[in-house]
Parts: sequence; C-alpha cells; structure tokens
Amino acid sequence: MNSQSIKIGLGYVLICLLWGSTWMVIRIGLETLTPMIYAGTRFLLASFFIYSIMRFRGTKLQTDKISVRLYLMLGFFSFVIPFWLVYWAEQFIASGLTAIIFAVYPFFVIIFSRILIADEKIGPYKIIGVILGFTGIVIIFMRDISLDFSNNFWGLVAILSSSIIQACVAVIIKKHGKHLNPLSMNFIPLLIAGIAMILLGYLFEDYTTWIFNQQAILSILYLALFGTVVTFTTFYWLMQRISVVILSLSTFVTPIIAVFLGWIILNEKLSALTLLGSSFVLIGILFANFRGLKNYYLSRKNKAETAA
Repeated sequence: MNSQSIKIGLGYVLICLLWGSTWMVIRIGLETLTPMIYAGTRFLLASFFIYSIMRFRGTKLQTDKISVRLYLMLGFFSFVIPFWLVYWAEQFIASGLTAIIFAVYPFFVIIFSRILIADEKIGPYKIIGVILGFTGIVIIFMRDISLDFSNNFWGLVAILSSSIIQACVAVIIKKHGKHLNPLSMNFIPLLIAGIAMILLGYLFEDYTTWIFNQQAILSILYLALFGTVVTFTTFYWLMQRISVVILSLSTFVTPIIAVFLGWIILNEKLSALTLLGSSFVLIGILFANFRGLKNYYLSRKNKAETAA
C-alpha cells in the first residue's frame, strides 16, 4: 500500500473518531449554553485557528469568482442553515431518531452525484453498502423510533432538509472545488457561520442563561480545534482524493463512535442491538469499497507475479 493510500485511510479514520467524539462534547456544552451561541462561538473560533495556520504556512486565500461563490455557499448551506435546522429540530425529536433521519445523507449524495457528476461511478457495491450501513443505523437506534407526526413533523422535516442540503453541497464541492486549498475552503465559510449564528443566538435565544464556565470553554475549544478545524480540513482534503459516496459513509460511523464512547467514558449501556447494527455498518463500508479493494488485490497480485 502506497503512502497516499495510507494517508487517505488514516484521514478517514480520523474524521470518524473526532466527529464521533463531538456528540458527547456537545452534550456537555449545552448544559450551560444555548445551541446557536454555542455553535457560533465554535465556528468563529475555528475560523481564527484556520487563519493563524494559513498565515503560518503562507497559504493564500483564493479569491477567484468560483472560489468566492463556493465560500458563500458553504457558509450558509453547509454550516448556518443545516446546523440551525438540526439544533432547532432536536428540541422536538430524540437524538437517536435524528441520527436515523440524517443517515439518509449518503442516499442523497448518490442521487446528486448521478445528476451533477458524470464521471462519478455509482456501482451496485456502493448502493448495497449504503443500504447495509443505513440498516445498521436503524438497528442501533430503533428503540428511539417513536413517530408522532402531530408533534414531530416539522422536526423531522428540518433534519431531512439539513441532510439533503448538505448532500447537495458536498457533491457541488466535489465537482467545482478541486482547485481549492482545504484551509482556504474552510476559513471564509466558518467565519460567515460564526458571525451569523452568534447574531441568531442574540436575536432568538435567551442570553441571560449563558454561562461560559470552564466546561463550556473547554468544550468550545475542543470542538473548534479538533471537531471543526482538523475534521473539516481533512474532510475536504479527502473529498479531492476519493469518491464522495465513500466519504459520505462516515455519516454511519460517527454515531457508532459516539455510542461506544458513551459506553467507555459515561458508563452508558451497550446493547446487543448496538453490536448488531455496528456489524451491518462495517459490512456496508466493506461492500461500498469492494471494487477498490478488489482492484488493489489484483494489482498487488500482478506485481508479485511479474516480480517472480
């Protein structure tokens, strides 16, 4: 396996682990802060971190017309609107049901990929892999499935809308953002998201309840640096190198990481359904990557035969 493949594999594992850990950290911060000010402070601080890294590395901000349009699109349609929809919806529906609904994200990535990217190959193995992964998420959180459309309808619509919007944006970035530096790609969108969400927090949330104590500050620092700067920079770096469908499968892995961290750190119960569902997710990821793994095995076999 070459160094590029190793970097891609490590990057994929990294974003799954870090995004999986953010669920628990977000829960800690929401004990003393309201959602919009919490998310906005996180994104604004992350933009400062990225700007500092860009200055240190001498990375220039790309300002061509396509880049500026992508920055604006990412800022509002990958951060502000989707995150606001999710935070608002979680007031009405359980987090497990949120995870299940948002797990339709890879399906919409497939749909938008077929529409917008002509050379994106969506074979049967990827489709089977996505179906198995989604089945695994449903199994893990099936105890949280309690649909009350009279009370939950708009919350369900909000989560579904967030998933669809982010899927569409991911495919557009895959198609038009290949020239963007992963750091440059994050700086302006995060700055926009931070400012916009802090303003939303001041306008629509009860600021008298905000308590920036030690646990809130530490959770914001962790989410800004590791849950945003490292993850989103790595995510966009990966997007330029692997299939956007394969990358979208990380959506299935992060809730599993969250569940296992809750078991290890918070002594939460780990059920047989969790283990069964996790197995489905892992098998689904293997199926989705089957063609790539097969090609890698055949190339290694041919090289061995040639050397012999």
